[in-house]
Amino acid sequence: MSKGWFSRLKAGLARSSSRIGEGITGIFTKRKLDDAALEELEELLISADLGVGPAAKLTSQLAKTRFGTDVSPEEIRSALAEEAAKLLEPVAQPLEPDSARRPHVVLVVGVNGTGKTTTIGKLAKYYREQGLTVVLAAGDTFRAAAIEQLQIWGERTGCDVVAGKQGGDAAGLAYDALQQARANNADLLLIDTAGRLHNKENLMAELQKIIRVIRKLDPEAPHDVLLTLDATTGQNALQQVATFKDLVNVTGLVVTKLDGSARGGVLVALAEKFGLPVHAVGVGEGADDLRPFEAGAFARSLMGLEN
Repeated sequence: MSKGWFSRLKAGLARSSSRIGEGITGIFTKRKLDDAALEELEELLISADLGVGPAAKLTSQLAKTRFGTDVSPEEIRSALAEEAAKLLEPVAQPLEPDSARRPHVVLVVGVNGTGKTTTIGKLAKYYREQGLTVVLAAGDTFRAAAIEQLQIWGERTGCDVVAGKQGGDAAGLAYDALQQARANNADLLLIDTAGRLHNKENLMAELQKIIRVIRKLDPEAPHDVLLTLDATTGQNALQQVATFKDLVNVTGLVVTKLDGSARGGVLVALAEKFGLPVHAVGVGEGADDLRPFEAGAFARSLMGLEN
């Protein structure tokens, strides 16, 4: 991992880590690790959105090795980072397009405002830099801004963009995009979708129609269904995963806007509750601010430690 990206990740998680770090310093200045301290620590971790289950796991692991001993805030943060990394390791899986499936089809879903379109643009840039040919499909046909935004990303990254008119049929557009991606022998097709959750039945029907229609061309498509989540929503992200898992078979997560949030700990809660791969995390607006998720680096940043 480049030093530059680690420092961006650390800066992006500064709100989350200062909340946890200050809390730990408050609890563990000149103090033994006793029941009361563990209880306070557990409450702190829950308030930082790590979730009840992970908070209990992390504190009980600490108790096993350090109960009754004098501990410094630094020791506590290091131990927590180590335990958090163990919870996160199994889900830290980059999204690797399968070269046997040309194109590898990725359907990107999520509530409006979670950064779906931007995520697609950043993923396109990342895979273009790996030398892959990428086609983008502007399937959020309800928002003219989403179509325009994707076209700008296409120009910026040198990717073909398949777009239709506002209000057009998203499934038909996805079908055309898959045809074009095949004709171009593209490695990867990224399909944007609408995200109007307040109208769940319509959204469900639309997503299922997209899947049904592209399967006429490739029975196994989409090969991945990526859900984008905005970290600033904290525990609400858990509800969004549950909802989208009901709508479509979500295969992996991208967590955005960690830099705007004191709730970066929600990633630990997501890992523990769903065990879905976390493919990438975003810590800013820049084109390079979305990168594959690395458990150890994230856990250390979350606890405010150097890598």
